[in-house]
Amino acid sequence: MKTYWKFAVLVAVVVGTLIWLAVGGTTGNMTYYKTVAELDQMGSQAMGKRLRVGGDIEPGSISRNGREVSFVLVQEQRKLRVVYRGSDPLPDTFREGAQALADGRMGPDRVFRASQIQAKCASKYEAKPGGGKPPENINKAAL
Repeated sequence: MKTYWKFAVLVAVVVGTLIWLAVGGTTGNMTYYKTVAELDQMGSQAMGKRLRVGGDIEPGSISRNGREVSFVLVQEQRKLRVVYRGSDPLPDTFREGAQALADGRMGPDRVFRASQIQAKCASKYEAKPGGGKPPENINKAAL
């Protein structure tokens, strides 16, 4: 009977540790996507929280100074200055007018300090003009 209780306690400790690690790992990495307008509405509550902010890169706002890149995200006529000092190179699609997500924290100077940047070029994923209608000479029975 003693061996059974020792085994049960050992199993409970192992299962409890696994649950603790799983919950701790998921809540620590959880970030929420916010728009520039939502970030403005958060006010001082945004300070120090790890957040993801999305918007369009304002044309003419990208400035590179060594390993630091600063730019402005625009959405709904609101602007947010972002400074990126990460070790990863910026994506190839990071350019003026592209949509971008900045992952980081809001500073007390209302500048968003990003540690990661994701970008996509909206025009790259749009359908080609006139590409929606199939040519007339295609055998429709084969479709």
